[in-house]
Amino acid sequence: MSENNNKLQPALYLIPVTLGDTQHENVLPAYNAQVVSDIRHFVVEEIRTARRFLRRMDREFPIDDCTFFEMGKHADSSRFAEYLAPIAKGHSVGVISEAGCPAVADPGANVVAIAHRQGLRVIPLSGPSSMIMAVMGSGLNGQSFAFNGYLPVEPAERAKRIKTLESRAWNEGQTQLFIETPFRNRKMFDALLSSLRPATRLCVAAGITTAQEYIRTHTVQEWKRTTLPELKDVPAIFLIGK
Repeated sequence: MSENNNKLQPALYLIPVTLGDTQHENVLPAYNAQVVSDIRHFVVEEIRTARRFLRRMDREFPIDDCTFFEMGKHADSSRFAEYLAPIAKGHSVGVISEAGCPAVADPGANVVAIAHRQGLRVIPLSGPSSMIMAVMGSGLNGQSFAFNGYLPVEPAERAKRIKTLESRAWNEGQTQLFIETPFRNRKMFDALLSSLRPATRLCVAAGITTAQEYIRTHTVQEWKRTTLPELKDVPAIFLIGK
């Protein structure tokens, strides 16, 4: 592929990355590397990690010839539309997040929304999504599920939210997913055991696709007899279901 030969259609490409320190060949299609090799404009959550990812995909990748636009929490969202200007000039733009698939629980969604408003083509590439893979590995309902982001940190509000999600899981049969900052994983797990019904099923899906991968589903009653491994520094998704 080569943009100069117009073989790569000018578009906004959503480029998945690994979920942790794992070989990209294990989780990313070879086609992704072919597409990325022809892109020189990137909208990224963090420039340093994006550059590292590109170098891992191809040691010879011409990083110094690339332009990087930041979309992280400190970025000026009013400038996001400017980041797509290269597409109108016949070039492609790639979106790279910190982990997994761009625009899913991530600021890339704002860039994608702007691309649609401008009538630009958006092309998502295949790659690992921790949320989808957690549902796949949980044994819980995969026909209806909802991602709820972070739950409240304050204990009483968190317990109230957990019970609300549990009611939804029981009454609607909808699997409920949420995440926590890794260093608070244990506190979240303990809060779940103290707030949920004994018969509610709880899945802990941590370190997906990495050497620390841990995916287990038990009822709350069973979890109380099970030893949870140390997950302080491991990204985890918690799922509850009927």
